[in-house]
Formats: sequence, structure tokens, C-alpha cells
Amino acid sequence: MQADDLILISVDDHLVEPPNMFDGRLPAKFKDQAPKVVRQQDGSDVWTFNGAVIPNVGLNAVAGRPKEEYGVEPTAFDEMRPGCYDIHERIKDMNAAGILGSMCFPSFPGFSARLFAACEDKELALAVVQAYNDWHIDEWCGAYPGRFIPMALPVLWDPELAAAEVRRVAAKGCHSLTFTENPATLGYPSFHSPHWDPLWRALVETNTVLSIHLGSSGKLAVTAPDAPMDVMITLQPMNICQAASDLLWSRIPKEYPDIRIALSEGGIGWIPYFLERLDRTYDMHHLWTGQNFGGRLPSEVFRQHFLTCFIEDPVGVELRHRIGIDNITWECDYPHSDSSWPYPAEDLLRSCDGVSDEDINKITYENAMRWYSYDPFAHRPKERCTVGALRAEAAGHDISIRSFDKGRYEIRHEGISLGEMQARATA
Repeated sequence: MQADDLILISVDDHLVEPPNMFDGRLPAKFKDQAPKVVRQQDGSDVWTFNGAVIPNVGLNAVAGRPKEEYGVEPTAFDEMRPGCYDIHERIKDMNAAGILGSMCFPSFPGFSARLFAACEDKELALAVVQAYNDWHIDEWCGAYPGRFIPMALPVLWDPELAAAEVRRVAAKGCHSLTFTENPATLGYPSFHSPHWDPLWRALVETNTVLSIHLGSSGKLAVTAPDAPMDVMITLQPMNICQAASDLLWSRIPKEYPDIRIALSEGGIGWIPYFLERLDRTYDMHHLWTGQNFGGRLPSEVFRQHFLTCFIEDPVGVELRHRIGIDNITWECDYPHSDSSWPYPAEDLLRSCDGVSDEDINKITYENAMRWYSYDPFAHRPKERCTVGALRAEAAGHDISIRSFDKGRYEIRHEGISLGEMQARATA
């Protein structure tokens, strides 16, 4: 298959929330308490809410910048591509790259909205979560029907309220809920507790996918505070591996046989060994640990319940049938530092040497449409959805790599450690 003939749906992209997103969306009594953007003395823009200050971390918005400008320092809106936060510019960037559809995870609230959950005033917290979800569904996704897979934030502190919000947004056409990879890390009951049962029931009833992004617990795998940043970046898939193991061995897939879980930004190359390890563990230990999947192997349970995705993963694609061809999707990760934008089709095909057109179509769009109840062809003829057709619409749009550095940074990034990253990002 040629790059121009691909149809690309990315199940893991990100948005940087625009400063005006809460305007007119909160009850009048909460107007002065709404999250807001504040310009700092160093020229960076930060979000403030409930006493917390959340910087726009540089690595989260580097699309279109040269790699030597990547870094973790707080950044400003005028140091990003407008497509990071402006929906109209995002569509232009998607068209120029040939991307038909996109599912966008949040930024400043955290992937599981833990910032809002930490607010002591739970009435305010709920109002902010719902305002965010309405903005995301109605304004971000609604501006261009058929181009986005809507995703909702969870009401993390109350499973009954969380279930009610899932049902509310499902009625608006949203069938993806972002969630934490490990609620216990955030001080909530674990996946092994019945605490979350109302939420699991709501997900099943509304055909909503539990979308779990690495880092959504606020904790990434790292060996030591003074380890180079490269260690943490290399180990990122291990966060998703941990979440997959925790969820698979939990009571959830046994008691909710129709639940579906997406593992976001973890890659797929590790999964064949993971599945072998699951089955070996079951064979050697289930008689004394009490695990029982009703005559099925854990690897079969994984293929029923879990969706995976990758950016560029030749090993994983080569072993795609060991994973399950119906369980693999593609992601672009715009505008993060791992993103393949602006030439994702060409990057993807480097992983797909010898792969049949049938398998490529499943990976690039068919699986995403099926899992997320998403039909872009209801809004746009299929022949206008290819990489080539979209790029033709975006002719003349600037996708050149160019500097956005305002000269605020004197420190370069060689040898940066996790401790230094945390200090710079919160300075």
C-alpha cells in the first residue's frame, strides 16, 4: 500500500487547553474559581486552579520544533504551534499530515483529571469536570464533526458520580473515558476492589472504552531521582505493562465480560512476551492463587478486552498475529515529543514492510472505528478520507520544522536527570 492510500485514525493525540475554554461554562457562583491561565515573570504560561500551578511542560507541545529545542522547561502559548490549542489550526495540521481522525487526551488536568479530583470543594470539582467534558465534546470535537473521537474526564473521587457522568456524555456521543493506570497510587481503592463497580457497569452499558494512558497515575517508572531522563523515557511502556497485568488479573474482566480497555502510548513490541508470561504464570500458579478464567487462557482474555496502539514499532507489527490483529491500532501522539507528525504515513509504512493491505487497514482505521463506536464516513465520503486526499486539501499549509524558541532558556538538556526535570518544570 502507498502512503497516499492509507486512512489514518490516531487513538492517542493530545490537546493543550486554550485559555478561554471555561468561559461561560461554569455556574455563576464558581466563575472566579475557574481554572485560568497566568503569564509568569519568566514569560511562560501556567494554569492555576485551587491553589495549584500547572506549567505547560515543553515536551508536551513540541510538534514542528527542531529536536534541539525539546526540553522540560515551562513554555508559553506563543512558543507552540497553534495546532496544539487552536481547533482550526489542529485540523489544518491533521489534513497536512493526512490524518483523518484523532482522539485527544487532556494536558493540564492530568490524564485522569487528578487535579480536579484533589479539589476539596467537590461541587466545584464536579462542575469543572463537566464543563471540561462539555467543552471537549461540543466545542473541540463538535467544531469538525467526524474528525475526532470524543473523550471524557472521569469523576475520580466518586464511582456513582463517575457512572452518571459516563452515561451523560454517552448520550452526547462520547464513548471513551480517560482513567488512571493505577488508582491506588492516587490514594483510591485499587482495581481489585468492588469500589469501582458502578463505573464498570456504566462503561459496559454505554459501550464506552476505558482509555488508560501511561503516566495517568502521576507516577512513571524510574530507577532513581538522579537517573538520566533517558531512563524514564525508555521505561515508559513498563507503566502500561504494569496496568495491563493489574487489570487482567483483577476481578474486572471476570465479572464484566463486555468491558473494553485501551492501553495508550505503550507500544506493542513487548506484548507477545507479556502474553507468554501471562499464560506461563497461569499454568504454573493458578491452582494455588485461585485464578480462574472459565477455561480460557489469560492471553485469550487479553485479546477479548484490551486494545493496544503504537507509533512506529516494527517488531510489534512483525509479531502482530501473536498479539491479535484485531487488538492493534495506530497513534500519532501529536504534539508530544514522540510524535511522527508531519509525515506519519511514511513513518508508519516503515513498520509495515510485507504487511497485507487487509492488516494495514485494521491497524490504521478499522479497529479504532469498531472499538470506539466511531464512524467518520458518516460525515465524509471515504474517498476523501485518505492521506492523499487530505493532504491535497491542505496544500500550502506550513509544516516546516522551525524554531519557536524565544531565547528564554540558557540551559541545554544534555544529561538532564529526573530530579532536574521536576525542579525546572515547577520553578
